Amino acid sequence: MLEWKSFFRSASFRTNLALKILMVFGAIYFTLIFLFMGIGVFYLIKEELNLDPILVVNRYLIYYILLDLMIRLFLQKIPVMNIRPLLTLPIKKSTIVNFALGKTILSFFNFVHCFFFVPFSIVLVIEGYDIVSIILWHIALMALVYANNFFNILLNNKDYLFLIFIGAVLALGTLQYYGLFDITSYTSVFFQGLFDTKYLFLLPIVLLISLYLITYTYFKKNLHLDTGLSSKHSVAKTEQYTWLNQFGTIGTFLKNDIRLIKRNKRSKTTIFMSVLFLFYGLLFFSGGIESYNNPMMHMFAGIFVTGGFLFTFGQFVPSWDSAYYPLMMTQNIPYKGYLNSKWWLIVIATAVSTVIASFYLYFGLEIYLIIIVGAVYNIGVNSHLVLLGGAFTKTPVDLNSGKGAFGDKKAFNAKTMLISLPKLLLPMIIYALGYYLINPTMGLVLVALTGVLGFALRNKVFTMIEKVYKTEKYKTIDAYKQKG
Repeated sequence: MLEWKSFFRSASFRTNLALKILMVFGAIYFTLIFLFMGIGVFYLIKEELNLDPILVVNRYLIYYILLDLMIRLFLQKIPVMNIRPLLTLPIKKSTIVNFALGKTILSFFNFVHCFFFVPFSIVLVIEGYDIVSIILWHIALMALVYANNFFNILLNNKDYLFLIFIGAVLALGTLQYYGLFDITSYTSVFFQGLFDTKYLFLLPIVLLISLYLITYTYFKKNLHLDTGLSSKHSVAKTEQYTWLNQFGTIGTFLKNDIRLIKRNKRSKTTIFMSVLFLFYGLLFFSGGIESYNNPMMHMFAGIFVTGGFLFTFGQFVPSWDSAYYPLMMTQNIPYKGYLNSKWWLIVIATAVSTVIASFYLYFGLEIYLIIIVGAVYNIGVNSHLVLLGGAFTKTPVDLNSGKGAFGDKKAFNAKTMLISLPKLLLPMIIYALGYYLINPTMGLVLVALTGVLGFALRNKVFTMIEKVYKTEKYKTIDAYKQKG
């Protein structure tokens, strides 16, 4: 009841509601995909590959489980409750912890797998497989899915484990791709054993219970009013960045932004995510995925490769300054100077990303030209769009509560992606028009000209954005004061 009231009374209620509706449609879409896969994968394997479907599925279940965990780490939010008022009430700590963990059990990321495994299990029964083996196998796999749920919670509180896990998955995938080491040769024995050996299904259940108890113990142990209030003391360091003084007001804001990025966990994550964005283009330009090997998707990748910092950092302007935004607005600070400093930070990061992305020359000059054109569009158009969108973003960023790899709300989440979609679709459409109506070169020229035009109109655009920020000023201040 308390969380429902918090949701409806929030200053960002309309934004949250719209995003919830969009996410419901996304959930329905993925549910249908899992449903069709669960029904059709059996006959696809049996008729097209002439193999035993249960053997093939068990062989690659390791990647299914690992992919599920990776998606959770990026997208699944850990339930956050304002527990301090509850700790002053006669409510047992065990009740609070069990409720918080119980919320994760009802997550879409858990029950969506039923739409694959239940239909697939029914098909197995229809095709004459042993019913008892199917039921025990199904129970074991759902136990592993829920084990991922609690494993995700633990990883979000251990950054080094998150990095180790991602590195291990990438290493295993690379070795498998080049035929150096096939992990499925070993893991398939376990998953097939869940089907063939009746008692082996108990192992995933024991794992699930153990992870729940570990998670429960961890949160109950740290459930105190003063948890997180004490901080480690270190030697103070002064960072003057006097070389930025030559840029006047913009230089002052740039100093603050550089300090913010260097000193806070949530903002440091943006740098890490920007580096990951650089390698996202490999999925599109390597030709490994046929559906990605087309002009529109190549432009999508070009925007994405150089726009990592823009999408992760720029998307939350001015939320990064939400802690002291009300105080800042009492000062004689020109909005245009504030916005200019954010814009220059995005431009510098985009330029650096473009230079680093020069390794894509391996795939040919045309591919790198797409990346350069994407960078021009990011600087000329998308940089303005993220700043304009920031005027309507009423979600504060708590730099001190980022205990997970992505902070309390995760720098890279469904909300960020949903807001980013228009910034990705427009250049794809412009490129496709030039590519198909004239030639590929004209497609690049049109996207680049759009970026150059946006850069040329920068002063007029900034004046418009400044007016929007002034109009939304008091709504933003009021929203940043709210904690729910």
